[in-house]
Amino acid sequence: MAHRPLIAPSILSADFARLGDEIHAVAGADWVHVDVMDAHFVPNLTIGLPVVESLLKVTDLPLDCHLMIENPDRWAIGYAEAGAYNVTVHVEAAHDPVMLAKNLRAAGARAGLSIKPGTPLEDHVETLKHYDTLLVMSVEPGFGGQSFIPDVLDKVRTARRLVDTGHLKLIVEIDGGINADTIEQAAEAGVDCFVAGSAVYSADDPGKAVEALRERAASAAGAGAGARNGS
Repeated sequence: MAHRPLIAPSILSADFARLGDEIHAVAGADWVHVDVMDAHFVPNLTIGLPVVESLLKVTDLPLDCHLMIENPDRWAIGYAEAGAYNVTVHVEAAHDPVMLAKNLRAAGARAGLSIKPGTPLEDHVETLKHYDTLLVMSVEPGFGGQSFIPDVLDKVRTARRLVDTGHLKLIVEIDGGINADTIEQAAEAGVDCFVAGSAVYSADDPGKAVEALRERAASAAGAGAGARNGS
């Protein structure tokens, strides 16, 4: 488990006309999660590299770019070169995920690998040895505001065990339907970083929402770690 739970507000739920202000409203967050969709890999179209380049000019918060796109082997490197902190690609879309991880790191970013709810974790454990983050999708990627799929927490528990035993060295991240209720389940299972969209940006004070989510996650993470350790 990371030193403290990481909260990464998703700007997919923010006001796209005021993205700079919306990011400043969550200045206490750890990362800013940016969903890039191409209307091919997923049935939605959001933002791309030019917007990310603009956001990098207005915030010092690390940008966590989640690329829900076809052919990330070609396009992901540009996000790393632009200055994104973490660039996550989908294992279902990458042609050579091991080489892609090396190229992302060489370009200056952390490399993240995301798996859809129906994708088995076990098939990709060796590949994950080359990555810095694992993004477990707890909804089908494509649209915000979906309901959390609790079955994916089995994958989180498996990943947590692999990290705790030293088999993997990465941050376990979750994205989809994370709110005040589901964040506790995810934290107990062993998640390090929580992506939250509407739970943050639908709040009257997004900054306070980030802090409240972090407190809930921290409390639940302690209980989860105790249960895993048999204490």
